[in-house]
Amino acid sequence: MMWGRRDLLCLVAAAGGLPAWAVLAAGEADSALGVRAALERGALSAVNLLGRTDGFFANPRVRIPLPPSFERVAKVLRMVGQQRKLDDLVLAMNRAAEAAVPEAKSLLVQAVRSISIEDALDLVRGDDTAVTQFFERKTREPLGERFLPIVTRATERVSVARKYNELAGKAASMGLMEAEQARVEPYVTDKALDGLFLMIGEEERKIRRDPVGTGSSILQKVFGRW
Repeated sequence: MMWGRRDLLCLVAAAGGLPAWAVLAAGEADSALGVRAALERGALSAVNLLGRTDGFFANPRVRIPLPPSFERVAKVLRMVGQQRKLDDLVLAMNRAAEAAVPEAKSLLVQAVRSISIEDALDLVRGDDTAVTQFFERKTREPLGERFLPIVTRATERVSVARKYNELAGKAASMGLMEAEQARVEPYVTDKALDGLFLMIGEEERKIRRDPVGTGSSILQKVFGRW
């Protein structure tokens, strides 16, 4: 039978070595510290991985493609020899996401520090990405507000992005594509956030699977077994 640190503390308490409130307080404090450490580790790892040249473009798991509902228009453009411009647009979208992601760091760290002990206890007991899901609920909207102007500035430098907005706007007005994908900037912002939280979730899974491998004593205490 595998005993956790909290189990051992409870045995000590039962034997009169510690008051019950001390056991609970120790377990809760460790949980809060562990969740915060896991969250910050995952967030900064994802930012460093994605917020650099080819962070999105060279990673097939997060690479941002043309909007699916733009494919009808793209097919016509390919038929008239515009494949190169479509390739340039895909590159520009991914470069915009790479430029935006580093802006997430400060807001992500703020969110880490705001996690309460009550939330931390629930998250430790949650599924493989419970911490990431909590993080996304707290930060996705404000991060989107930060990302959008950066993405807009990056795509404005590429004439094909402006052309996309023109063509997609016309296609949307004719019912040929979804309205929410009719402008490149919000689409890229949304996909950049998807990629960011995907990678944070991957880091959380690694921590839960192998807390010892992180080299962090608090992560080992909270997510590991004795």
